[in-house]
Amino acid sequence: MLCVGTAHPYMANRTSAQSLRSRVRYHYRGNAASSMLRLTMGCLLGLELRRVGSGKRMTFGKVGEATLSQWMADNARVCWMEQDELWELESQLISQLDLPLNLDQNRHNAYYHRLKELRAQARQRARELPISS
Repeated sequence: MLCVGTAHPYMANRTSAQSLRSRVRYHYRGNAASSMLRLTMGCLLGLELRRVGSGKRMTFGKVGEATLSQWMADNARVCWMEQDELWELESQLISQLDLPLNLDQNRHNAYYHRLKELRAQARQRARELPISS
């Protein structure tokens, strides 16, 4: 499966201090609370989403996030290219390619509704569980 995304200090009039390197690193080693890619992959792999900290953030917990990081290290690959106005290229690729892991701008994808529901169900189950430490 493919997923397309951007990492640029000036994405479509939004500012970000993240670089491509820091964003990719976070997808591989971060947590589901701050990476939609990690949230999606963890849900697809059947990991249990949990509320952590104050209860507003949701992750797969220490063990689940470690499991996901290892799975991604073993199975996920990243490639990139430099592009001016990359947010326009992202929109173009999402509209022309089958990118089931992208939800933003991708309602036309056959997997869109199923993936959106899978993530919503994981969040709902997490809300019903006690907050993890």
